[in-house]
Amino acid sequence: MRELLGTGVSSGVGVGPVRVVSDTVPEPPAEPFVGDPLAETERALAALEAVGRELESRAQTAGGEARDMLAAQALMARDPDLAGEIRIGISAGLTAARAVYESFGFYRELLSGASDYMSARVSDLDDVRDRAVARLMSLAVPGAPESDEPYVLITRDLAPADLALLDPRRVVAFVTEEGGPIGHTAILARAMGIPAIVSCPGALELKDGERVLVDGASGRLTVDPEDGQISRARAAERARAEAVGSATGPGRTKDGHPVPLLANIGGPKDVDRALASGAEGVGLFRSEYLFLDREVPLTEEQQIAAYREVLEAFPRVVVRVLDAGADKPLPFLPPAAVEPNPALGERGLRLLRRHPHVLRGQLRALAKAAEGLPADRLRVMAPMVTDAEEARLFTAACREAGLMQAGIMIEVPAAAIRARDIAEEVDFFSLGTNDLAQYVFAVDRQVTSLTRLQDPWRPALLDLMAFAAEAAVGAGKGCGVCGEAAADPVMACVLAGLGVTSLSMSAPSLPLVRAALAAHTLDECRAAAAAARAARTESQARQAARAALPALETLGL
Repeated sequence: MRELLGTGVSSGVGVGPVRVVSDTVPEPPAEPFVGDPLAETERALAALEAVGRELESRAQTAGGEARDMLAAQALMARDPDLAGEIRIGISAGLTAARAVYESFGFYRELLSGASDYMSARVSDLDDVRDRAVARLMSLAVPGAPESDEPYVLITRDLAPADLALLDPRRVVAFVTEEGGPIGHTAILARAMGIPAIVSCPGALELKDGERVLVDGASGRLTVDPEDGQISRARAAERARAEAVGSATGPGRTKDGHPVPLLANIGGPKDVDRALASGAEGVGLFRSEYLFLDREVPLTEEQQIAAYREVLEAFPRVVVRVLDAGADKPLPFLPPAAVEPNPALGERGLRLLRRHPHVLRGQLRALAKAAEGLPADRLRVMAPMVTDAEEARLFTAACREAGLMQAGIMIEVPAAAIRARDIAEEVDFFSLGTNDLAQYVFAVDRQVTSLTRLQDPWRPALLDLMAFAAEAAVGAGKGCGVCGEAAADPVMACVLAGLGVTSLSMSAPSLPLVRAALAAHTLDECRAAAAAARAARTESQARQAARAALPALETLGL
């Protein structure tokens, strides 16, 4: 018996024999093309069109959240700029397969250094590329295998087009060696209710037919589990379900300390799911999602309508102004020059200061959307703020637009270290743990070999979050968390103990976090936070926090 540890992204327990999908579409050889370039171009574009049709068909079959994801992939296949790159490649002497491969590589390079939404789409881009290249080379496209018995699917990564059509009666769980908690694989797994683990090193070394136990809550994969282990895992899952069912109402600790639980959303389409999960408001409205894939910005009227729909659904909404830049490029917000290291370039507020008319327009639309609603309904925050001067300028812009609640994202280490200065200039903070970890540990979040350095339990990151929370409390201001760390029910208790005043996460994570908080007192949360910060490694911090939270075992966590 042995265990592998990855990142659990969809809770539940699955037991069954392994089916490993390790085949990948090979890189086309860089051999010169001899023939008619027009015919070869038509062949390449026909393959992409066929892929687009296939993805659209799967979107209609899958429905739900998968429909939008697959439809977006279909658009990738039909992108006119991509077609132009392919034409150029074939005219320069590349085969159709090689031209497709290299053209996708250009766009992949643009996204792979990103830190948020667009970087998580790299695997989607790879899937479209592989499907087209496989057609052109007369190869089979890797996908879920057929099986007469339930099994655990093991793969390098799982494309949305394959995941959306998985039969939960056959695939009792899946594990990927790559991927991350904010990719489409994780999002769809949660939506479909399939236990899942991502970023699990060593998973592809498992042999077909080996029996495994997958715990999607803890991220543990146990090879050749004993019957007792399976029974305990299923009992823990039942305990989690019961705890989730009994923990209702606003987020709070066992002794009644309020910790509002909010949802991260990308627009009005996410409202129903957030409400169904019991969200008390929106802690992160990623407004840039409304603008993606647009050559020109939304009109003021279009923005007002989108903001108003969300504002009318919740008593509290925090909108992040456009977090655009190299990681989420928008054609109408170009940087000053090509950047050799996009994650460290002009993005967020830095880019908006270069295009002040865009910021003014968005703030004006937000103010109009909030007209007639309670004054504390809307809060607006800026991403990628470095110091008090930037914070002061953003607050002044909000006040000029008539917005009275202005805050910032703490993502840059300098902002966390000097949070006391910044607290004098704004009305609230929100800790973006995803990017803060990236910058603290100098780690590209897409490099899976460095996943261990992106762990939010690392004491250095806990210290920075504590600095920011303490500064906010000292100034009488709120300090929320809207990064993926908030979705971990154990970490949620630690964050409450650090002084964080609200937690925002993807909607499916809300019920279990609510249950974990409700099972512990504020003093227990504070003890867990102190124990975690006193540790020297991430594993010691996690263990120390768990030891200080006695109800975790009862919850099956």
